[in-house]
Amino acid sequence: MYKILLACSAGMSTSLLEESMKKYAASINEEVDIIAKASGEAKEIIDQYDIILLGPQVKFMEANFKQIAKGKPVVVIPPQIYAMAKGEECFKLALEHLNK
Repeated sequence: MYKILLACSAGMSTSLLEESMKKYAASINEEVDIIAKASGEAKEIIDQYDIILLGPQVKFMEANFKQIAKGKPVVVIPPQIYAMAKGEECFKLALEHLNK
């Protein structure tokens, strides 16, 4: 089971993407733990997740998240995926970086 952490400014807009990703994962019978959090909260629980996906609005925090993540993948979600809450594409993006 993959554990995916989504981080953005307040955690609200990313919650739409979280739900979309969960729906897609369920449609392909993939068991996952996906959660959206504000960046401050995300930093506190980062060690519990396999990958961290950052909303485009917090791209400036990427280096800091990578330092805290200690080698775990930290990926900035492309704006075109984020803005349209494209759960399938975002889930595939996460898998791509988890399976490197």
